[in-house]
Order: sequence, then C-alpha cells, then structure tokens
Amino acid sequence: MREAWIIDGVRSPRGRGKVTGSLHPLHPQEVLAQVLNALRDRVGFDPLEVEDVVAGNGMQTGEHGADIGRLALLAAGWPVETPGSSLNRYCGSGQQAVSWAAMGILSGHQDLVVGCGVESMSRWPVAEGVVTLDAGNAHLRELYPMVPQGVSADLIATLEGFTREDVDTFAAQSQERCAKAVAEGRFDGSVVPIRHLDGTLALDHDEFPRPSTTVATLAKLPASFEQLATQVQPGFDRSFDDMCREVYPQAGEIQHVHHAGNSSGVVDGASAIVLASPDYARAHGLTPRARVRMTAVAGADPVIMLTAPGPASLRCLAKAGMTVADIDLWEINEAFAAVPLKTIRDLDLDPDRVNVNGGAIALGHPIGASGPMLIQTVLDELERRDSTVGLVTMCTGGGMGTATIVERI
Repeated sequence: MREAWIIDGVRSPRGRGKVTGSLHPLHPQEVLAQVLNALRDRVGFDPLEVEDVVAGNGMQTGEHGADIGRLALLAAGWPVETPGSSLNRYCGSGQQAVSWAAMGILSGHQDLVVGCGVESMSRWPVAEGVVTLDAGNAHLRELYPMVPQGVSADLIATLEGFTREDVDTFAAQSQERCAKAVAEGRFDGSVVPIRHLDGTLALDHDEFPRPSTTVATLAKLPASFEQLATQVQPGFDRSFDDMCREVYPQAGEIQHVHHAGNSSGVVDGASAIVLASPDYARAHGLTPRARVRMTAVAGADPVIMLTAPGPASLRCLAKAGMTVADIDLWEINEAFAAVPLKTIRDLDLDPDRVNVNGGAIALGHPIGASGPMLIQTVLDELERRDSTVGLVTMCTGGGMGTATIVERI
C-alpha cells in the first residue's frame, strides 16, 4: 500500500498586510521563491527531480496571476525542467495544494512533489465597491445570495447564539496562546527569514500578533460589518442582512459581533511542504516526519458559507476509519471566531486540544499560504508533545471546507 510522506516544511514569517508591512516591498513570487529555496536547502532534495510544484493562491490575478507556482520556482532559480501549477480553493488553496501533492504520490503517478501556497494581501489590487463571491453573475446571485464573509460569520454567530463576549473571549485566548508559543519558540523550527533582493533582512518573525490584547480591549472595537450589512450597497436592491434572512428567516435580526480583533488578520506570507513516496525517500536518504493519512473536502450552503469544516472533518475521519477521539490535536482556521466555535460545538471537541498555539486571529491568515502553515504548526506541536495524530481543517469561500489528517512517523 502506497503512502505519501511529509519530509519537511518551512514557512515565511507572516508580515502585516499593509504597505507598511515588512514583506510588502517583495513581489509574492519572490516570497514564495525564498521559501522554496529554504525548503530545498533544509531537506537537500534535487529540484530537478521534483515532479510538480503545486501552489495555492486565493487571488490568481495581477501579481499573483499567470501561474504563480511556475513563476515562483523560476524566480527561485530552479531548473526550467521543473513544472509548477496553481490552484484556487479560496482560503483552503494551500491546504488543497498539499492534498493534491499527496494524491499524486498515493496514485503512483509521482514520487516527489512540493505543495505550497502564497498570498501577499498587502499587494492585492484595490477593490472597487463591495466584493462578493458570485463573480458578477446576477443569475447565480438570485439562486444563492452570497454575502461578504464577515456577514456570513455574523449570521453563524446569530444562529448559534454566540455573543460578542463569546467571540471576544475566544479571540483573547488565541492571542494569549500565541504569545506563549512565541515566547517558548514553538514556531522557530518552521519559520525561515525572508530577505530583500539586495540580501538585507526583510522579516524573521511573525509581526502581526498583539500579545497585550484582552477581552476588555476587544470590547472597545466597533463591529466591522454592521454598516455594510444593514445598508443597501451600490449595485444591490436589498441589504446583505435581508439576503441572509431570505435563506435563514429564523435568524431574525442579525447580531453583528465580529470585528478586526476577533477575525483573521490580513497578512503576507508563503509556505511549502515537500512530500515523497516511501520508495523515493528511502532511495535518497530522506527522513519523513509524518504521513498524510487522509484528506477530504466538503460543501455547504454558500450563503452562510463558513460551516463546512465540520462536515469536511467528519468525511476525512470516516474515510480514514477514525473518530474524533483518535485526533490528538486540531487546527481549525480562525477565519472568524464563530467558525472554530461552531466546529468545536458540532464535533464536541475538547477546546484544550484545538489551536493550542493560537490561530489566525493572532497570527494572521495569508489566504493561499495558510493551509501548509497550519499543517506545519500541528506537526511541530505533535512532535513537541510526543503525540501522534493531528487534523487541520479550514472554511473557504463559496461554502466549502478542507481537511487533512497527518500522522507522525
């Protein structure tokens, strides 16, 4: 029986996703290129033998366009014979890249593949008007009145009964756990420095966390999506709250509880994981850290949008012949606080085994890069605790969820 082995992974620090952020001056191709080279140098594989570089990215246009997986490896100076590809599953893009790399190996079609992701959110093009996920298709909007993700998160909180205090308490805990992880160097094994093209240091640590955050300080922040959701926006004939109530009339008045402090941070970053077949690894002296036990994706209603991590996780567990009790550690992407809170409730998880080093609320969520980052985070922590199995799951735009089970070797 074939297996897909995780040999190792590295990531950039997460830079603040603003023009003043430390990674902003670098083209996203260059950020990913440096991560790819750091992975090559650490593991010692020959890039000429890499059969594909699969890159996740959520933007796919402008500086992130034109197949950033291929262009980044060329920017890295890898052989022109090494192929690269790009994919978009919104926030789950990088996790999907690792999954497809594993599938290529498990199928017997490939033996050495890199799954990676990148997003320089500070360099996204400036949006004109309200960004929704229907790509301007009026017919699709009538079928599924998709609203901005923050409004979907508030809809989840309303239906689940999560209060402002609930989501702020979760956010403050994320910051507290992250601060402890940073102080103890728990991320140091995966983070590699990123340099400007002249060789000077750009960033060598995550610069988004705000360790002084408390529930009291979060309580002072205004709700981010209330005005957007309650007023009719240009190009629309009704408010986003009205659109939510059309599909979920039981919601009544939408409680707008999410804000910048309990939602994922806007950041820049890249990450990469190299996977190999056991035969290739043994023949080339590569020592594995883990195997990809199973992957899965699932869909859910695209209006509420962010509820599929639970179904994706359950599908992944079922296909692996496992149960929730078999998972030592969980990483549930903190797109908005209501997302992990709902997943914890739906799967009856022990909160002390979920996001034990904080999550995207504290560290930031560089869209296409987050999946491989979370896989590295859970693997590092499994090793630190001498535990065995971790599950990573993420919500994505359009009402989907991704899940990956990794098992230490």
